[in-house]
Amino acid sequence: MASKGLTIAVDFDGTCVEHEYPHTGNDAEGAVEVLRELVGNDCRLILYTMRSGALLAKAEQWFKDRKIPLFAVNANPEQRSWTESPKVNADLYIDDSALGCPLRFVDGVRRPVVDWARVRRQLVLDGILD
Repeated sequence: MASKGLTIAVDFDGTCVEHEYPHTGNDAEGAVEVLRELVGNDCRLILYTMRSGALLAKAEQWFKDRKIPLFAVNANPEQRSWTESPKVNADLYIDDSALGCPLRFVDGVRRPVVDWARVRRQLVLDGILD
């Protein structure tokens, strides 16, 4: 049985979508399916991104358009009672800039994107997904 109820901070550019900043890139292969599976397993997603203003609103809309509910954006509302730190508290972080996050290169693109097939395999190995 998979772990339930984890809070997962997820980056946007290079993680959920291919790098096209300030535009919204194409969906990273497998991202939508794995994110939906995480939410279906009672995980709470926090969008954790450098985007702000209208560009942040576009990232939030990306999740809405794909019917992936967010628990929060750039903050964990539950941590306010015990810290004023701006760092988002989460059980897990999925970010193309994180050491050890599996990456893949997209043809013609210089920067890699998260390899969601490998992320999913790791989540299964760790008991987070079935």
